[in-house]
Amino acid sequence: MELWYSENHTKNVRLSVKINRHIHSGKSDFQRIDILESLEFGRVLTLDGLIMLTERDEFVYHEMMAHVPLAVNPKIETVLVIGGGDGGAVRELAKYPGIARIDLVEIDKMVVEVCKEFLPALSCAFSDSRIEVHYQDGLKFIRHHQNEYDLIIVDSTDPFGPGEGLFTKEFYGNCYNALKERGIMICQMESPFYKSYSAEMARVQKKVSSIFPVARAYQAHIPTYPCGHWLFGFASKGLCPLEDLDESWKGLSIAAKYYNLPLHRGAFALPTYILEALKNA
Repeated sequence: MELWYSENHTKNVRLSVKINRHIHSGKSDFQRIDILESLEFGRVLTLDGLIMLTERDEFVYHEMMAHVPLAVNPKIETVLVIGGGDGGAVRELAKYPGIARIDLVEIDKMVVEVCKEFLPALSCAFSDSRIEVHYQDGLKFIRHHQNEYDLIIVDSTDPFGPGEGLFTKEFYGNCYNALKERGIMICQMESPFYKSYSAEMARVQKKVSSIFPVARAYQAHIPTYPCGHWLFGFASKGLCPLEDLDESWKGLSIAAKYYNLPLHRGAFALPTYILEALKNA
C-alpha cells in the first residue's frame, strides 16, 4: 500500500509527497506536531498538517534568513530569533564566531524537543553556549526589550494559530524598538503567487514599510513551499541590503549550500508582478 501526504496550497492546487512511514505524532498546547519520512525529501516536519520544513530543502530557507543580514553587517553580535524551534536558523547563525549571543524565543517547547529527537541535523546547534532558549510568546517577549539586538529574525509559521501575532503592526514596531541603531529585521513574507498568500505578502510590506526606513523584499526557491517561490522581508533602521553589502563576507568562509554574494544581489531583483503588488500595498 502506498502512503501519500497531501497539502492543499489552494482550493484547486495540492502538493502530494510519497511517505515511507509516519515517525511521530503529538499534540502540544498549541498545535499538532508530526514527523513523516518521505522518499524524496527525507524527514518532514508538519504543524497542524502543514509542511514547515523537509530535510531536503530546509537549507534554502534557513540560509536565506541568516546569511543575507550577516553579509550586510558581518559585525552583528547580538541576535534574537523569534520562532525557529526546529533549530535551523540558529544552526546557521552559530557558524559566525563574531556572534556573542543568540536568544531564541519559541512558544512551543514540544517543537524543540521533537526536532532534537527526530531532526538532529537542524537542532545540532542548541548545545552552543551562546544560544539561550526562552519558551515564551514572542509578541510578549519583544515588548520588554529596547535597543538590545543587532539582528532580529522572525522565523514564524503562517499568519494564523500560534504565529498570528507575529504579523501585526504592533509586533513589527516592537521589533524596531528592540533593535540597535544599525539593526536589521528579517521576516518571512509568504508566497507571492497564489492570491491568498500574495495578499498577506502585501499586508506585511505595508506594515513593515510604515515603521522601518528601509523595507525591501527578496526571494528564494523552496520546492515544498506553496508554488516553490517564497519571499522574505529585509527591514532596517538605515542599512540597505544591496548598497551596504559587505564583500568581506567571503573572507569568513561560511559553509553554505544555497547562499552566495551573487545570489544575494539577484534575490532582490523581483519580477514585475511582485514589484507592482508591493507598490500597491
